[in-house]
Amino acid sequence: MARRFSASYQQEPISALASWARRLAIFAAVTALVSVIVVRFGFLEVRPALATFFGALACAGLSILVSLAAFAAIWQNGSRGMGRILAALLINALVLAYPAYLGYKYRQLPAIHDITTDPIDPPRFDALARLRTGDGTNTAVYAGLYSAQQQRVAYPDIETVQLDVPEQRAYDATLALVTKRKWRIVDARPPQPPRREGHIEAVARTPVMGFREDVAIRVLPDGDGARIDIRSSSRYFESDLGSNAARIAKLIDDLNSVADDNIAPAKKSPAAARVQAKGQKK
Repeated sequence: MARRFSASYQQEPISALASWARRLAIFAAVTALVSVIVVRFGFLEVRPALATFFGALACAGLSILVSLAAFAAIWQNGSRGMGRILAALLINALVLAYPAYLGYKYRQLPAIHDITTDPIDPPRFDALARLRTGDGTNTAVYAGLYSAQQQRVAYPDIETVQLDVPEQRAYDATLALVTKRKWRIVDARPPQPPRREGHIEAVARTPVMGFREDVAIRVLPDGDGARIDIRSSSRYFESDLGSNAARIAKLIDDLNSVADDNIAPAKKSPAAARVQAKGQKK
């Protein structure tokens, strides 16, 4: 009896809907991967590449609908294809999981993209300002009081770093950390007389999509020590999903942990782990 049932099942046709569901899921996964590569390596402008990415998400959603229709058809006529349906659903889950996580973060975090330790007088973008003049890019001018108020509520631990060392040593330590992170340094001016301000500008990238986010760092004398202010701003989009705050928080922690370089912080401003958790991979 079992053999007859198995033979009968093998003779049933494979559901065309199940096959299409799997094809659409594979197409969505390949398109999403290609769009990420395009953004990271700059083959296209960000917005056309993102349009392709959202098209991939729509294709994954369509694949889910086709999978459900295929399941209903198989339930009714006994055709084969459950394996293809399960494969399609698994692929679609992998494609949609990260965007769903970003959507959750978007609802939890304020829609700001410019974070700084000094909202009153943030470090300036000088060299990087020329890279923020294209269509769809955010301005190099700080967003102002509205952004500062939201930052204070969402990321209260983002504050100026104070080190009990001369500004030149603080600048050297900061530049070493920026270099270690492999941010692309655009401008680096040490605090040499008569100008006593050290200034660093660099371009960082988000871990997954590789969106460019600009960083400006200012090192100033503060009595016998130095104070370091940091600004990190997304070049695109109104919301950074916490990535800039996480970047600054990690740099603050590292600056306060450079005792191995004989730099001891006069005032530790711990960047809370919750701030970093808010701005993990984007």
